[in-house]
Amino acid sequence: MTNSSSQRRALVVQSSFSPFGNKLIQGGYVNRDQMQQALVESRKTGKPLTQIIEALTGQALPPDLIRQYKKQQLFELKILYGVESMDPELEERPVDDMGELIDTLIPIDICRRHQLIPLARQQTQPPSVLVAMVHPDNLDAQDDLNRILRPQGLKLQRLVIAQEDYEHMIDRYLNRQLERERAEASAQAVDVMSDLEGLDDLGLGEAPDEIEADLGAALKDAEGAPIINLTNKIMVKALTDGVSDIHIEPQNECLRVRFRKDGVLQEAFQPFPKKITPAITSRFKIMADLDIAERRLPQDGRIRRRFQGKNIDFRVNTLPSRYGEKICMRILNSESTQLGLDKLITDDDTLEMVRDMASRPFGLILVTGPTGSGKSTTLYSCLAERNDPGVNISTAEDPIEYTLPGITQVQVIREKGMNFASILRAFMRQDPDIILVGETRDMETAKTAIEAALTGHLVLTTLHANDAPSSVARLDEMGVEPFMVSASLLGVCAQRLVRRVCGDCRIPYTPTPEVLARFGLSASQDLEMTIYSANKLTTEQIHAAREAGNLCGSCGGGGYKGRVGVYEVMRMTEELEVAINEGASTDRIKEIAVEGGMKTLLAYSLQLVQEGYTTLDEVERVTFTDSGLEAELKAKRKSSLTCRTCSAGLQQEWLDCPYCLTSRFS
Repeated sequence: MTNSSSQRRALVVQSSFSPFGNKLIQGGYVNRDQMQQALVESRKTGKPLTQIIEALTGQALPPDLIRQYKKQQLFELKILYGVESMDPELEERPVDDMGELIDTLIPIDICRRHQLIPLARQQTQPPSVLVAMVHPDNLDAQDDLNRILRPQGLKLQRLVIAQEDYEHMIDRYLNRQLERERAEASAQAVDVMSDLEGLDDLGLGEAPDEIEADLGAALKDAEGAPIINLTNKIMVKALTDGVSDIHIEPQNECLRVRFRKDGVLQEAFQPFPKKITPAITSRFKIMADLDIAERRLPQDGRIRRRFQGKNIDFRVNTLPSRYGEKICMRILNSESTQLGLDKLITDDDTLEMVRDMASRPFGLILVTGPTGSGKSTTLYSCLAERNDPGVNISTAEDPIEYTLPGITQVQVIREKGMNFASILRAFMRQDPDIILVGETRDMETAKTAIEAALTGHLVLTTLHANDAPSSVARLDEMGVEPFMVSASLLGVCAQRLVRRVCGDCRIPYTPTPEVLARFGLSASQDLEMTIYSANKLTTEQIHAAREAGNLCGSCGGGGYKGRVGVYEVMRMTEELEVAINEGASTDRIKEIAVEGGMKTLLAYSLQLVQEGYTTLDEVERVTFTDSGLEAELKAKRKSSLTCRTCSAGLQQEWLDCPYCLTSRFS
């Protein structure tokens, strides 16, 4: 009785599979449990059953079995949808015919949205278009196709096609399209390259053995493809000019390439023809190991090359825009960057405050400022001064911009769950002394960093805020309690970068009282001072000066060369701690910090002007704000109160002088 029941159950299980499934089981390619699992996964994912079985068993199925499954699948689709099926292996369609219909009749976005592909025009009455569809019963797809075909006097004729066959055919079209675009772009690039021949003589030095990895050697390769040569020349010119960012920007009628040099964008070349945009974009994406077929989502990558014997990293980001993908490349040259606080901070008092904070055994140090203001360089300079065999330093970064020997550097990988907060928690089990967090952007990271600072670690991190006092409000916005901020914070360093006026061609002048008053300076005290303006030439003037032989060799007529840092350091004091705990406003915190000796961004930059480092134009462009000027004027008014009897400096407008008890003060 038991044996007969078991046999009946086996027959029921066996009959639940298709003839193809039973054949696989009988042939020993798969057991019943594996077959059942493969069927469930195939229904759930839509993948071919044969592909799932091969992945499940780790063995390839014979071609005749795969072919038999394909015939069974097409027969089932034909019965299911009531239309004829198409097998590309038996009736191959020319890719040019499909491409002509996609280019002129049914757009590629319709094909990809509804998973269909036009095959050919049919000479029927009336004329029709044969379209292979993965889902022939899709009413939305039929409506879209009829809306396109009816005005042309054409009728829709449907075929059903397997999913994998559709993907193979659409990939054939896309690859052919990409090859055609590259061929057209290369023809255009030949003409463009003739305008760039002046870039060949750049003093690139000897070409190393690694031809593919060295830009100098690649640039000398006259036999290289025009698009490859053009992209190499863009990168070489950027490195030669000492720029920080490359912007590849598709426009309506052209392709624009701009460089950011010393914080200011400028045109690098004459606009390129629009037709080379896809090829240029694809070339940079290939170099950065990105998906060239993905054009609808942003992507991040990295290009590593050698130039003049140095390793150069290009941090690449692509962004879909209206006229194509915009590419922005940040140049990271860690070998040419000199780390050290004394090389960055020109003011001795500010330098001493930052060094004192960085030498503390525990606490939180925040560095604020916009993107590209030098925050990472300042943080690494602090680490470089503390880097010692007796100190355990760990960093979490996205990306790793500098390489310091002797420290542990960890790259953020969000796809794997390695964000700043999770890495920071892992650091706490690694016995660290100093921790650097690349960016604090959420409550979890902020609270974890503060907890680390409160438990005996020195934590350095960056924060996006306009100035040092507003960083407290930024943390409060993230959800960090004020008492945790005041208890952990050692200080905040806000910074900017202003262009350094060229020392060889700068123009000295004496500012008028009106100009000084606009920046909050007193004409009576500062009228006789000499400051400098930049000798900035127009393009025509640069050409004329070059022909005359009197063009400045340092700045090339730009008026500026390099940049210098502007710093605002707010150290934690008892007064600030009380104000933060009481929930004081940003203006009140700024007022207390200035009274305690904080030099604002505006004051620091005006000091750089007086010392000849930069110009008032740069101050107005980078650091001049109404709030900064108001803080400076308020601080000056308070510091100028002096008793007429005993000449004591008064911090507030007392009714009576607290020193000589008179009421006469100014």
